[in-house]
Amino acid sequence: MFRYILKRLAYMVIVWIILSILMFVIYMSVPNNRAYSDAKAEMQSNPTYKRLPEDKKAEMFEARYKELQYQYGTETNNLAVRYLRWIGLYPYHDGNLNGMLQGNFGYSFDQKGDVIDIVKDPMGNTVFINIFATILALGITIPLGIASAVHKGSRGDKSMQVLTIIGYSLPTFIIAILFIYLFCWTAGWFPASGMGTPGASYTGIQAFGDKLYYLALPLIVMTFCSLGGMTRYVRASMIEALGMDCIRTARAKGVKERTVIYSHAWRNALIPVITLVVGWFLGIFSGSVMIEQIFGLNGMGNLLISSLTTRDFDVVLFLQMFYVTLSLLGNLIIDLAYGLADPRVRVNK
Repeated sequence: MFRYILKRLAYMVIVWIILSILMFVIYMSVPNNRAYSDAKAEMQSNPTYKRLPEDKKAEMFEARYKELQYQYGTETNNLAVRYLRWIGLYPYHDGNLNGMLQGNFGYSFDQKGDVIDIVKDPMGNTVFINIFATILALGITIPLGIASAVHKGSRGDKSMQVLTIIGYSLPTFIIAILFIYLFCWTAGWFPASGMGTPGASYTGIQAFGDKLYYLALPLIVMTFCSLGGMTRYVRASMIEALGMDCIRTARAKGVKERTVIYSHAWRNALIPVITLVVGWFLGIFSGSVMIEQIFGLNGMGNLLISSLTTRDFDVVLFLQMFYVTLSLLGNLIIDLAYGLADPRVRVNK
């Protein structure tokens, strides 16, 4: 097991490096000269610059432009050098290393702050709402899927199939708009957007309750959107597991039906479900672009879209590599979870 994990970690490092190179080259290939834009903005806001003759203006601008290029590490067009500086393996013009390995994850030129500080609040909001949505969805879909499989062909199962197909087929934004109409416009139970009461200065429990009140409807929408696919997936896996020879043998031996379903059948059905479950928990950190846009939430999905719009590529690269890292770790966790769920799956070779 230990050797397997070390081997997988080595592969993960190689894949991470390859993907980081591809991401860096793609975003650095987009025409975007931040040093030139900042130098021009500084000169235009400088009263002294405006009073200078044209030749002095050009000289002053060029000096500041070169200074910013050295500061940002873009004085060279060599992408290999710039990539190594971004990672933290090649020194800047002043001879210092200042990359990811040194704890510098970039600077947000749009929001004027370090990327790690810019990401904190959106990530906290995304994790907060997605943890609740994931736990609620799993708590509903797994029992529903098992019940539908056990009572296959019954009226309840047929009704559940119809409802899950409807929920699975409707786009997220349609469900969100429908719920806003029902619960905000018609019933008036929830606010339509935002993350807190405007102008309020709540603290402690009041602040937490106010946040929950504003996030309740997005949470309901996210949970509802997750029900269809996961319920059908669990049902299909359970139907396949219930048809196995070992299940028929267990029933022939007189094992209690509850034990047959929740011990023997569910454990065999768990293998394909693990992939989705772990993927859901990893998705806690990624956010929902559609939900965050519709309800005006300050989350990771919204941050990614706004950063792409403003070409704030330090933020975009950090988020993309963060998701790559989560995906690689998620694949390792899934493989290890297979071995825990089913002893027949060995990961020590």
